[in-house]
Amino acid sequence: MTPPRAVLSWSSGKDCAWAGHMAQQTGQAEIAALLTTTNEAFDRVAMHGTRNALLRAQAAAMDVELIEVPLPWPCSNEVYQDRMAEAVAKLAERGLNHMIFGDLFLEDVRTYREANLAGSGITPLFPLWGRDTAELALEMIDGGLEAHLVTLDPTRLPADFAGRRYDRALLAALPEGIDPCGENGEFHTAVSNCPLFKAPLHVAPGEVVTRDGFVYADLVPSI
Repeated sequence: MTPPRAVLSWSSGKDCAWAGHMAQQTGQAEIAALLTTTNEAFDRVAMHGTRNALLRAQAAAMDVELIEVPLPWPCSNEVYQDRMAEAVAKLAERGLNHMIFGDLFLEDVRTYREANLAGSGITPLFPLWGRDTAELALEMIDGGLEAHLVTLDPTRLPADFAGRRYDRALLAALPEGIDPCGENGEFHTAVSNCPLFKAPLHVAPGEVVTRDGFVYADLVPSI
């Protein structure tokens, strides 16, 4: 049986990248497009702060359509809900009736996603749900995923972790109590290579800044 064509909820980071990979590997779904919320004011991915130029390079590396949902800054929950509802409705009209998420164990986040998609005609898929995050982190790294920490919460993780490569050395250096996948919001990543990519992206570290209580490490696509 041919797997359904799905949209991958794409943050630019490792968990969504691996979720998409696992969905395809297991025959759960075939990725037809990426859906990303972007920040209109900064020309970057919402939350992660990844440059839109790198976001578009990631989509090109996967050879799939990128659907951007631009959000104002600041953005009210009402505006977010309206723009996402419009995007979801258009996906359903196209027959893209499944959406892949990289969530791991936060029940409230999963419930929120399921509630938002209820009645839309789109079924949420969670290929990584319930996985042990220490095992999953090593699986991703050993499976060829390359990523850097691009956002972190300095109240949970020292600021000098920003910009570091997500690898075994970083995992070994994480303070006690920090989830190896950053699932509790300790950090976010941007991927430069993963099994979904046709070829790795070349990236260079950029400026590190503190803004709105978070530390952002720029990751610049290079030739």
